[in-house]
Amino acid sequence: MAKKLYVGNLSYNTYEESLRNLFTPYGTVESVKIITDRDTGASKGFAFVEMSSDEEAQAAIKGTNGTELDGRSIKVNEAMDKPRRENSGGNRNNRW
Repeated sequence: MAKKLYVGNLSYNTYEESLRNLFTPYGTVESVKIITDRDTGASKGFAFVEMSSDEEAQAAIKGTNGTELDGRSIKVNEAMDKPRRENSGGNRNNRW
């Protein structure tokens, strides 16, 4: 089963291809997604890399966490599920 990794502290000049190249020695890279600002399209400085197995993901974390990429020391760990918001539109019951 694929395992998603969080990659933080990325340079704004890092591209998905360079991330794929960094993680490929540790196993099969299923996907790479650099998160961008929806208005400007600029990188937000973090990404998600999906490895094909838990073993490959653990090897990738050990091999890449703290390494330098594009002049920045990157942080790599398992991605956490984003908590769901119950009321994403704001609390409409509180009227001022």
